[in-house]
Amino acid sequence: MLRAGLAGTAATALGGLTTGCAVPTGSTGRNMVLWYWSGGLGDSVVKSAAARYEDSVRLKAVQIGGYYRSKLITTMAGNANIPDIAGLKGEDMASYLPNSDQFVDLRTLGADRLKSRYLDWKWQQAVAPDGSLIGFPIDVGPVVHYYQPAVFERAGLASEPADVSRELNTWEKFFAAGEQLRKRVPGTRILTDVNSVFEMSIGQGTTRFVDEDRTFIGDGPRVRACWDRAVEAKRRGIVSNIVTGTPDSIAATEKGTLPSQLNASWAAGDLKLAYPRTKGRWRVAACPGGPSNVGGSFLAITRACREPERAFEIITWMLDADNQARGFTEAGLFPSTPASYRAKRLRQPDPFFGGQITMDVFGPAAQQIPVAFNSPYDVALGQPIRDEIKNVGVLGKDPKTAWEDAMKSCRRIAKHLGVNL
Repeated sequence: MLRAGLAGTAATALGGLTTGCAVPTGSTGRNMVLWYWSGGLGDSVVKSAAARYEDSVRLKAVQIGGYYRSKLITTMAGNANIPDIAGLKGEDMASYLPNSDQFVDLRTLGADRLKSRYLDWKWQQAVAPDGSLIGFPIDVGPVVHYYQPAVFERAGLASEPADVSRELNTWEKFFAAGEQLRKRVPGTRILTDVNSVFEMSIGQGTTRFVDEDRTFIGDGPRVRACWDRAVEAKRRGIVSNIVTGTPDSIAATEKGTLPSQLNASWAAGDLKLAYPRTKGRWRVAACPGGPSNVGGSFLAITRACREPERAFEIITWMLDADNQARGFTEAGLFPSTPASYRAKRLRQPDPFFGGQITMDVFGPAAQQIPVAFNSPYDVALGQPIRDEIKNVGVLGKDPKTAWEDAMKSCRRIAKHLGVNL
């Protein structure tokens, strides 16, 4: 309940600020303060921005550790030391939208003229109910299928990226391939756990757990279909009993008994860090069932900013196509600007992935992600369902009991948050 309360009240915490009160000072003198988190922006891009605008303003970039959202909300509620420019994590964006008056409407600074340069579905995530735009897109996280072709070949499966994308393009085909893999290469599973099936399935639709009328729909047919799909993966024996990120999962991945995973573009960097000995043994294909997204953030200008026009100039320069390409090569921040996908630096063969030009998969996936409604209450009301599907996958809990327990928790949390049932 504590987790649910924090997630839900984030939607209203900023509402505690007094509308119409004097706007606090966000910076002093020539300073312009930028708040973000480690890895939220490319370091060289931030440094270049500071150098580029040093004649007019001193850009002071501060990486905030710990619970970023809580610190930002607390600072804004306290009306002191508020940053001029603030990063907003994508998973938190819905909780900021109801309080759009605490941010500058970027349309008033000319954002609309730049809209066509960015992914439309990502742009829409930062549009508040009143129509204002409170965030400028930093990055996205298109989901792909990472796999080890040598293991797939041993199982008699397609192994070239284009063939895997085509022949495993539906969840049923993917599950069937998992069964074939398990039978022909004993001890091998196509996925570590069921959570990725549920999560990516949710991301392939246009609704989540709460609709625009503030009604809980996590008990409806769409979420239930995603749940049933994850349970089916468990029933058909295509997922392991290993917990992701444990020493056992690392050993199995290196050995090739966990040769496949569904994850976002940023996971390419995680693979390289976690499994350096598997260099050259991976490829990238399209996610079964269609495009999905995990992650991606924004930059916003707070009402405390003394020079919003200058702040907007800085933001739009940092997040243009060239700099987003730099952000991807340096920090794994996948661009929200399609023009970046043609950049030479993003179209180099990647040795870790056997010389594949991974942008050929990442780019189309990013451009085809559906526009979905995100509620401030999605995090709180989606968590019990995620917890219970994990119990099914890892602990072997009865799926029927797990679903009933998830719905009981959701109803209790919805009542606490004032969400309609």
